[in-house]
Amino acid sequence: MTTEVIDIVVGTVRTGLVGGGFMGRVHAAAARRAGARLTAVASSSRDRAEAVARDLGAARAEDDADGVFAASDIDVVHICTPNATHASLAAAALAAGKHVVCEKPLATSAADARELFRAAEETGAVAAVPFVYRYHPMVREARARIADGRLGALLTVDAAYLQDWMLRRQDDDWRADAAAGGPSRAFADIGSHLCDLIEFVSGERIVRLTARTRRVFDERAGRAVSNEDVAALLVETESGALGTLLVSQMAPGRKNALVLELHGTRRSIRFDQERPEELWIGARKASRLLLRDPVTADADSARLQTVPAGHPMGYQDAFDNFVADVYAAIGGAEPDGLPTFADGLRAAVLTEAVLESSLTRNWIEVPA
Repeated sequence: MTTEVIDIVVGTVRTGLVGGGFMGRVHAAAARRAGARLTAVASSSRDRAEAVARDLGAARAEDDADGVFAASDIDVVHICTPNATHASLAAAALAAGKHVVCEKPLATSAADARELFRAAEETGAVAAVPFVYRYHPMVREARARIADGRLGALLTVDAAYLQDWMLRRQDDDWRADAAAGGPSRAFADIGSHLCDLIEFVSGERIVRLTARTRRVFDERAGRAVSNEDVAALLVETESGALGTLLVSQMAPGRKNALVLELHGTRRSIRFDQERPEELWIGARKASRLLLRDPVTADADSARLQTVPAGHPMGYQDAFDNFVADVYAAIGGAEPDGLPTFADGLRAAVLTEAVLESSLTRNWIEVPA
């Protein structure tokens, strides 16, 4: 074990990738930038895995995920497959003694997510879920300003995550099939990011919520759909702050519009994921835009700023920082804010609360 940790510290993490779609490529790019060796890839077929391995510069393709898990020259496995496969694949990877990065949702049920959390705790593996919006430097700046009291007591939250890629009836994706994507689509896919960011930045848990969901089309591209396109939530946090959340994959013109605005007794603060270089700081007498600058930033924000002020950082940079923290944790570090299987479980618990509230039309107490 000592030799493995020493190797990892000097930048030789050996990475296996399961899944070769868009997210797999994002993971692979981040792994390379973190100094890892992309050792093996598995995908939906051997031919597909070989094509992905060639494209990504991996050392080899494996016949299937089991081949990646069994390999003695792999330290960490990134799971980037359809949602319904996450739980079984992550469990198998942990059982094989691997560290795991599993795409969200960690599982399509809270029960399965809880078992994965327990398995990770028992094995001592680094087990992470890419809630990567935490890794925008200005998110860390907002978090620091709330933690040091500059906003005052939290009063309200106004948040949304809007996309338009499922706007038309003919728009289709495997996520719209509950067998592959799970019982929730819009909330589990992007609402989970929004809630994670609210709790991470504010430092407060959502303790109760009431939600409504809407499925606009019962059929897409000729097949039945049973999960939602839109979710609207009213939430209450630990301190009694109230929040409104809108999640939609059918908002024309909105591509990846994640916006979080928090209102305190002294200041407000707003982060817009499509404008990640800035924070809006609101006050009664004057408001201003705060631009990213490592020279003036909080230390936790500054450590994530890999380029000087004025050189834009974006989504891939956030993902790169996340994977770098995962690999640092494998090497024995304890990076602040690393999202783990505990956070994946939290998202699954919130998802089930949203679905239950939408079904019963009741307020739901969110389990801790």
